[in-house]
Amino acid sequence: MDASEGTGDSVVRDNSYTLRLLKHKDTEKDEYKMNFPRRGKAVIINNKNFTDDMQKRGYGVRSGTDIDHTLITAQLQRLGFDLVHHHNATCRVMKDEFAKVAKEDHFDADCFVTVLLSHGEEGKICGTDDIIDLEEIFQYFKGAHCPTLAGKPKLFFIQACRGKEFESGTNVDVVDAKHVVESDLEISEVIRIPSEADFLLSFSTVPGYYSWRNSTNGSWYIQSLCCILDQYGTVLEIQKLLTKVAKLVAYTEQRYMSNTADPAQNRKKQMPSFTSMLTKDLIFHPKDECT
Repeated sequence: MDASEGTGDSVVRDNSYTLRLLKHKDTEKDEYKMNFPRRGKAVIINNKNFTDDMQKRGYGVRSGTDIDHTLITAQLQRLGFDLVHHHNATCRVMKDEFAKVAKEDHFDADCFVTVLLSHGEEGKICGTDDIIDLEEIFQYFKGAHCPTLAGKPKLFFIQACRGKEFESGTNVDVVDAKHVVESDLEISEVIRIPSEADFLLSFSTVPGYYSWRNSTNGSWYIQSLCCILDQYGTVLEIQKLLTKVAKLVAYTEQRYMSNTADPAQNRKKQMPSFTSMLTKDLIFHPKDECT
């Protein structure tokens, strides 16, 4: 939980899949092609209220998550995504949505984004009625399960706890604390790339730890992510963006330190993290410049 304050071109084989690749200037660049007709789809799951059974298991109302939803919606719209929203989604609804999206045609899209706002545990995310493995969600978009996203960025932003430990922080002296369209290319060969390729997983916290959320302002992670996207979202590479998010959460002393009556939870910190399996740089260039 989080603390309250296709085509015939791809076949699965040995955890990898084949992808037609080409001799084309785009494949020789170190940056993903982001001038497809559409930016792509972004699915936002915003779970606030949970069943009685889940509440008995400790998964209470996530006050402040609607603020997160509003903030991230604005940023993804600004970046040009087509948004799909699910509020208070059960595990079945989540699975059905991702299965449906994975079967859609993303051939004319730059990338795909998912935002998960919910309770969680390490490697798991909560629907309103139960818990599912994150890997089950990721699996929908791997290899031949979603061939039209092969070779394109698949980004997951996850605001949820990954355990029950609290980050107390450390005192330090700081100086600065403040895909390819077929008509555009010449097909040359078929290669195999790992099914795990071109994923990026951005988490609000590190494994084993709580993720903090303010009932008035929303979660620390989503606040910071949206702040950085607003300032640099169309000019900085995604991993540089997420490094700035991590710094903002980690070093902003007054705003991002817990303030509770419980001494065991007071004055705690948080450290966002991300894992990248991207194979190129990713920049959300404005769509009107991508011609």
